[in-house]
Formats: sequence, C-alpha cells, structure tokens
Amino acid sequence: MAEPLDTAPLASAPPARATAPEPDTQLAALDLGSNSFHLIVAQQHNGRILVVDRLKEMVRLAAGLDANLTLSRQAMDRGIECLSRFGQRLRNLRSDSVRVVGTNTLRKARNGWEFISRAEQVIGHPIEIISGREEARLIYKGVCYAMGPAADRRLVIDIGGGSTELILGRGYEPELMDSLYMGCVSMSERYFASGELKASRFAAAELAARQEIEPVETLYRRRGWDTVIGTSGTIHAINDVAGLRGNPDGLTPAALTDIAKALISARDLDHVSLEGLPEERAPVFPGGLAILRGLFEGLGIERLTVSSGALREGLLQELIGRVRHDDVREHSVADLARRYHVDEPHAQKVAETAQMLFEQVSAAWGIAGEEFEQLLRWGATLHEIGMDVSHSQYHKHGHYLLQYMDLAGFSQIDKLRLALLVRAHRRKFPKIEFDRIDADERPALVRLAVLLRLAVLLRRNRTGEPLPRIALRAEQNRLEVKIASNWLDAHPLTRLDLEQESEFLQAVPVKLSIAA
Repeated sequence: MAEPLDTAPLASAPPARATAPEPDTQLAALDLGSNSFHLIVAQQHNGRILVVDRLKEMVRLAAGLDANLTLSRQAMDRGIECLSRFGQRLRNLRSDSVRVVGTNTLRKARNGWEFISRAEQVIGHPIEIISGREEARLIYKGVCYAMGPAADRRLVIDIGGGSTELILGRGYEPELMDSLYMGCVSMSERYFASGELKASRFAAAELAARQEIEPVETLYRRRGWDTVIGTSGTIHAINDVAGLRGNPDGLTPAALTDIAKALISARDLDHVSLEGLPEERAPVFPGGLAILRGLFEGLGIERLTVSSGALREGLLQELIGRVRHDDVREHSVADLARRYHVDEPHAQKVAETAQMLFEQVSAAWGIAGEEFEQLLRWGATLHEIGMDVSHSQYHKHGHYLLQYMDLAGFSQIDKLRLALLVRAHRRKFPKIEFDRIDADERPALVRLAVLLRLAVLLRRNRTGEPLPRIALRAEQNRLEVKIASNWLDAHPLTRLDLEQESEFLQAVPVKLSIAA
C-alpha cells in the first residue's frame, strides 16, 4: 500500500506560486551513500504525494576507498551492479523529476568521476555530489517531514558509511549543522577489520569518535536540545537490536553498553548472534556502535528516538518544491545577495538585460531551457557579491565565495557553474577555469558567460536609463550584436567596451561583431 508523505511548505519560505503539480507524475530521489544506496519513488496524484516504491541495497562503497583516496574497481562494480537494477525504475522518468546525489565517499574519491560517468550511463540521469553540510540540511528536512513540525529543539544524528551528520534545529529550520569525518564503514575498517571484538578495540574506536566530536561538543551542549532523533541504517539497526534485548523505549547509554558487552563476549564477528541484526550489516555494526557511544558520551545524550525520514526523504521534498516552483536555491541566492550587500536594483537590471539577450539566442546556441535561464539569472543577481570583500578583482572574490561556501540546495557542480559565471563576467575571459567543466557542457556555460558579460557591459553606467533595441544573431561560435548607430555615438564608452569585448572573446573563441 502506498504511504502518504507530508508535503507542508517550509515554515520560513514564502508561499509557493499557485501552480498545481502535474497529475500522476512520478518523482524519484536516489541517495548514493557510502554504505547503502537508497531509492524512493513517489507519485503525484490529486495534489497528494504517495510513496509507491522503496529500494535499498548495501554496497559498502566506502570499503573500496584506499589510503590514497582511490576507489577500487571492485567497489565501483558493486555500485554499478546495484544501479543497473535501480536504473530499470528510473530510466523512463523525466529528468526534472529525478534527483541523484553522492555523499562522503564520492566527495573524497580522487577517481570518483570514473564511477559517476559509468553510473550516469546506467541510470540515465545526472549525479550531483553534495557537501557534508548540504547533506546534513537535507537529512534534517527528511526527518522533519517524517515526524512533522515541532516547537521543541531537536538534535538529529545520522551515522552514514563515511560520515556522521549532526543537526540542531527547531521546526523546519536547522540552526547548527556539522558533517564529521567518521562513519560505520570507515570506523569498522579501521578498528574491526580483522573481526576481533576486544574491549580495547571498542575503547580505541570510541576515543577516536570522541576526538572527532570534540571541536563541536561545547557549541552543541551550550545550545541544548529537547529531543534527540537518530536516523538511517546504523541507528535503525542498533535500535532494533536494543528493542529485542529488552530496551523498547529508545536508545539509552545502558542499552548501548549492553549491546557492546554482547559483541565483546562473542570475541569475533563470525560468532556474533544478535537478534534483529541483519547479516549484511554485521561487518559495519561495531564501528557504528562505537560512534554512537562516543556521541552519547561526548554530547551527554540520555535518550534517542528513531525517525524513518532521512536524506532521500529530504531530497524528495526538495524535488517537490522545485516542481511546485518553490525552489530553495532561489531563497539561497536572495539571502546571499542581501548578506553581501548587492546593489539589488542594478543586479535586477542586469538580470533583465541578460534575459532579453538569452531569449534571442537560446535556441540557436543550444541553451534553451529553464535550467540555463535560471543559472544566468542567478549569475546576474550575484555577479557583484565580491565587492563586499574588495572592489579590486571583485569578480575573483565572488568566484571564490561561491565555489567554497555552503549554499542550500546547490550541489558542488551547481556551485562551480555559478562561480564560473561570476568569475567570467568581466575583464579577460578565464578559459583555464572553464576547462574544469566537462567538455560536453562547456560550450553552453561559455555562451551563458558571454551573455552575462554583454548584459553587465550594457548596464555599466548604472543609471537605469532605457536601452535601445538590441538585436542578436548567433550561430555556433559567432555572435552579431545590432545596436542603433546614433545610440552608440551618444555612448562612446559602451562602443569602446564592445570593441574590447570582441578582443576578450577571442580566447574562447567567440567571434563578436557589432553592427549598426
């Protein structure tokens, strides 16, 4: 039976546009975790969202990451085999109805691009790599939608295969978020790889967990919380085992100690027999337990309850928001513009000019579509955020800020694309920087950058005076701009700027010609 999913809007977000979702549209969210891959599929029907399918496979991708952060062929193959099965469920869904994200292991792997390339071919959809803090934000969102809003302050804990996320928040709003570099796979590989379950090994693993938690302990304790909620496979497994061992009311320090003693008494993983512990999770169970005990001790946790919501539910909720035109990325861009004191009237004029240019050439240049239009608008909105650092080289400051800060809703590649538009909006065209983008999508991003450069150039005087009629004609690597000659005569600085722009764009190369 399909299960209903709460789809209440974010408490702090403005009302969504009155656009009903398309009837009977399927949405899917796929979480490529370090330990397990999770897929959730939902159906939009009569304004409601019903979960119609869930798939989960334990891949243990993190176990294939060596000391040089190279992902092994065997781990990649395990992941591709899983995704070939999931792909059957995903391939026929629209691209704007699916989100696939990679987490800690794919963030760290030096050859992660190789796996991503193979995986995208198998599932037929692009894969986003998200930051640890973005993962934490989405986990919190998934928990909140699974459990409903609450006025109390919640501490949410998610122990994954390669990282552990801590989120402190109230209602739908996270207040503190941290992604710690420890997970059930990495901790088990480090302290329990041989299968021995000695007390000394647990003590060492818990001490390592405490060491990782220590930098944030005081901050979380000072803020305090009313309830502690755990999510995802590791905590679910520990909770199931604890419940079957006579601890039905959530996890407590005593319940965790009881499980640890049972593992130590078994002496070896091969001899562990805990009711409720799935066989496939046993190899990573000791590491996950050590992390949770370290968190309990370091943060002074007395009781933890479990939620069914996690990253994939958060992804699905975000996807629903995009379909309903309440995209969290729009809020992120607006918040960033305010934080860095952007001249919003000027940014709006640049965005409107860029939109006008885009509409004329998007089809001819192969950049038609909401995704490109949205990216260009964001670039125009944020092109001057670097001025809050320094006017000198402000385009480079903006590039750095956007590339490395956490932006809710943005994947790493989304941030890189936006950062490159801001970097390229003036002066010499940074061709070397654009070489970091995949060759297949590079031409589109270059063309968006050219349009943003022209929009900024045409609005350079910042007076807001009306522009003359501007006609663009584009084909491949050529762009012709037609402007009334009498207007150019009255604006000699703009004429000079356009002539210089023609020289700058030779590096791309785009041949820019100006016709009266």
